[in-house]
Amino acid sequence: MTTPSYPGQPGFVVPAPEDRPRFDRRAVRVLVLDEDDRMLLFKDSDLGLDPVAHWWVTPGGGVDPGESDLEAAVRELWEETGLVVDAGDLVGPLLTRVVVHGYSDKVVDQHEVFYVVRVAAFEVDTTSHTEEEQLTVADIRWWALPDLAATDDDVWPRDVLAVLELASRPHEWADGPVVAPPVQESSVPAP
Repeated sequence: MTTPSYPGQPGFVVPAPEDRPRFDRRAVRVLVLDEDDRMLLFKDSDLGLDPVAHWWVTPGGGVDPGESDLEAAVRELWEETGLVVDAGDLVGPLLTRVVVHGYSDKVVDQHEVFYVVRVAAFEVDTTSHTEEEQLTVADIRWWALPDLAATDDDVWPRDVLAVLELASRPHEWADGPVVAPPVQESSVPAP
């Protein structure tokens, strides 16, 4: 068994852009809002770049084999934040999209499904973060929506506030999520 190697670990060698492996992945993203309309985001990073690239992203992650998107959203919220929710607490799915994420060590063609959940503000528990998340998550922040709208920081998805707005228009997704056009959000352009 080989030990995973991530950017930022000793001995990691960043492959040439054309040598980065390419993967397909299904994932869920959850827009977590508190009672003050603040959104929870993680500041992720690509440690294989110099300077290190950073972006803000909603909680979420890969859908495991045999798992529904809704089950994955509930699990990912717990793993990434410590928050325990019931599937019925999640609103959506609001949107699906295909995004190409280019990183210093890989390219991921990700099929994403978005949900929203409203909760009381809480302190995020990262004890269930993976080894890679422990290395790459640089900050965690509850963002006021006006601050999020005004930031020059990279936020994935770039149109996160438009995705949130869908939650107030259920007639647009009640019969199935809105399908967004493919996009690319990357620290390193994908080939």
